[in-house]
Amino acid sequence: MLSRDDVFSELGIGPAWRLREAPAAPGTVTESGPAYTWDTLADAVAHCTACKLSATRTQGVLGVGDRNADWLIIGEAPGADEDAQGEPFVGQAGKLLDAMLASIGLRRGDNVYIANVLKSRPPGNRNPEPDEIAACMPYLLAQIELIRPKLIVALGRFAAQTLLATDEAIARLRGRVHRYRGVPLIVTYHPAYLLRNLPDKARAWEDLCLARRTMKGL
Repeated sequence: MLSRDDVFSELGIGPAWRLREAPAAPGTVTESGPAYTWDTLADAVAHCTACKLSATRTQGVLGVGDRNADWLIIGEAPGADEDAQGEPFVGQAGKLLDAMLASIGLRRGDNVYIANVLKSRPPGNRNPEPDEIAACMPYLLAQIELIRPKLIVALGRFAAQTLLATDEAIARLRGRVHRYRGVPLIVTYHPAYLLRNLPDKARAWEDLCLARRTMKGL
């Protein structure tokens, strides 16, 4: 398997990525200054101009839910509804995500935090570009540091490939437990994909059951 640096080199993300490693635990000081708090992180996302998406978005979308959650759900990027309302997964895909969570006894905001790799909506909901991922990753890494989840669920190809630093397809990544910075990580399909590909809902259910078993075993 390719190393993280190899993958991001192929994506066109060079040394700038390595300078954007996750901040240390809240309250500590790194070489680049104090680590993020929730307030400073929210302010940074709201006023971010690190990539071109800042010129076309309505607002930055940090995330929503329990900031001390055991479950961290990570998707791709805000869509039109999320960009308008400032909350991830609020459209039809959000309704399906809520149903998916309910199927394993979870609900939005109750021991669950939901975020995206990108904090700004790509125009027309196009795929994220490498420089946009690189610009937003410090915010996601800070969220992981602040929340300290017991389990991460990556929804869709971009979230999975970004966190696992791989170009493998979802079909090869799902069905097993990965680890991200020591945290168990389960890969499954993005709700928006499932709305268009109903047969894969059965596979998504298998992934959710794996996530639930993994959490119970922690």
